[in-house]
Amino acid sequence: MLDFKSIFKMAIISLKINKMRSMLTSLGIIIGVSAVIIMLAVGTGAREKIAKDMESMGSNLLMVRSASANSGGVRMGFGTKPTLTLKDAEAIEKNARGILAVAPYSSESKQLTYGNQNWSSTIGGTTGSYLFIRNYEISSGRNFVPEDNQNSSKVAIIGNTVATELFGDVDPINKTMRIGNVPFKIIGLLKSKGQSGMGMDQDDLVFIPITTAQKKVFGTAFPGTVSMINVKATDSDILDTTQSDITDILKQRHHIGKTQDNDFEIRNLAEMQETIKSSAKTMSILLGAIASVSLLVGGIGIMNIMLVSVTERTKEIGIRMAIGAKASDIRIQFLIESFLLSIIGGIAGVIIGVLCSECIHIFSSMNILISGFSIALSLGFSGAIGVLFGYYPAYKASLLNPIDALRYE
Repeated sequence: MLDFKSIFKMAIISLKINKMRSMLTSLGIIIGVSAVIIMLAVGTGAREKIAKDMESMGSNLLMVRSASANSGGVRMGFGTKPTLTLKDAEAIEKNARGILAVAPYSSESKQLTYGNQNWSSTIGGTTGSYLFIRNYEISSGRNFVPEDNQNSSKVAIIGNTVATELFGDVDPINKTMRIGNVPFKIIGLLKSKGQSGMGMDQDDLVFIPITTAQKKVFGTAFPGTVSMINVKATDSDILDTTQSDITDILKQRHHIGKTQDNDFEIRNLAEMQETIKSSAKTMSILLGAIASVSLLVGGIGIMNIMLVSVTERTKEIGIRMAIGAKASDIRIQFLIESFLLSIIGGIAGVIIGVLCSECIHIFSSMNILISGFSIALSLGFSGAIGVLFGYYPAYKASLLNPIDALRYE
């Protein structure tokens, strides 16, 4: 009986003799593994990007929006009819259970000017709690204080895009810019958030006190109204209770009867975030599964070539068995050959997959994440395919009768 080391050497020699065939046999595995690496990198990267975007939006959030306005029988969508007020926000914060923070919010697009520079951006009227609720951080300067809203102060907090477009390399803190024709002192600069998953620039915005926005910038015909109230709950377990309390509070304040439609809408962002994350995870698994099909095709290719090899090497097998090789030796050699073809193809596929993933990231700016798990999974899967699809040809070779094999031409 030959030892394993001798059998291994024979397997390598056999593969070297037919280099071109060995390379073409491994091609299916190379394509399959590289496809799995690329697909998983794209899927995982997309999932991580979505998770990051969701985190930047804030957690345990409820968004209360105004009702839909009607114009000529056409419904304009939620937020178009001002039904929510600053008093509603105060009542929610005071009476609803599980409240961590509440911030009213209204926004409009306005032209900004500083010196000879100008820029159009979204102006959000709110309170200092909004930054905490939506995970914005101050990089320099300060946040709003209660006195800013009490006195309708003309102060502003700006994002990085606005700072770059208006001020360039100049520190914007304590500088005065104009929103429309109204001068505002910049008291804070936000840390950059980058683009959201929807492609929106989260740094192209300006925050001002909500009372200042209502009285001096937006010019609303309904004083005290807001388009949205953002609510952050203490934890996800109490969100349903908080949402129920808010509904009851607003129905009572707006005198809405049991049979009447609500003049507001509450959206649970936690549910939406979980749905999006679940969809992204499912898509990532689906991409990996689709790519894995090509691995199976590569495995079938290995089996076909190994079966051909058994036929071509029948006489060689007969000679080896005639001089003492056992059926198990023949079987092990063919399994080793199949495994080596598969694992070498797997390694080459990993290298190609990683390089292609990096190219996709560089040329398309897509978020790509290559994990050690995906590499280990691909290599393990390719090795398993080599053994699985190589077993039948190896078994068939080991069953050959030495006398018949020697007579084979």
